[in-house]
Amino acid sequence: MKAVIVILVVLLILALVVGGAYVGRRNQMAIKREAVNAAWAQVDVVLQRRADLIPNLVETVKGYAVQEQTVFGAIAAARAALIGAKSPSDKIAANGQLDSALSRLLVIVENYPQLKSNENFMRLQDELAGTENRIAVERRRYNDTIQDYNTFIALFPNSLVASIAGFARNDAYFKTEEGARQAPKVNFDYNKPAPAQSPAPAHP
Repeated sequence: MKAVIVILVVLLILALVVGGAYVGRRNQMAIKREAVNAAWAQVDVVLQRRADLIPNLVETVKGYAVQEQTVFGAIAAARAALIGAKSPSDKIAANGQLDSALSRLLVIVENYPQLKSNENFMRLQDELAGTENRIAVERRRYNDTIQDYNTFIALFPNSLVASIAGFARNDAYFKTEEGARQAPKVNFDYNKPAPAQSPAPAHP
């Protein structure tokens, strides 16, 4: 009888140890998953900030280069896709399209010296550059947080707990698109003289 009691006590202790370890690791995973969500929220804020700046930037450029409708349309479509995207993966993809469209816009700006010296354009460009820096910082933090989460749930015995508790790997890394740091090729003849410009409208 005593032997049975000892065995039951040992089993109970083992169950408590295993259960405690399971609960502890599951809680750690939950904390790390929430950290990923919080890091993404910061990325989302700065992406929205840039999206809010773009219409004013485009309107300023239109005052000098109204004929560049192809680029303006691409920017509008990419911005709409970014704002309408629901998941991090969709927003990351839309952001890549917006990066490309904005770089095309900045290529066009090089053909309009008066625009480059416009006070409103310079202010918006500075704000956009500051936002781009914020995006780079938050993107790096987000990627580091995802990597920490993925590494934690992949380690044994965490992988067993993750499988039982439903914690899946997150592959929504924020990647820089290949060539995003370079000006893309665009279908404009930049060797021809810039078109005659009418006086630029006053901007607030």
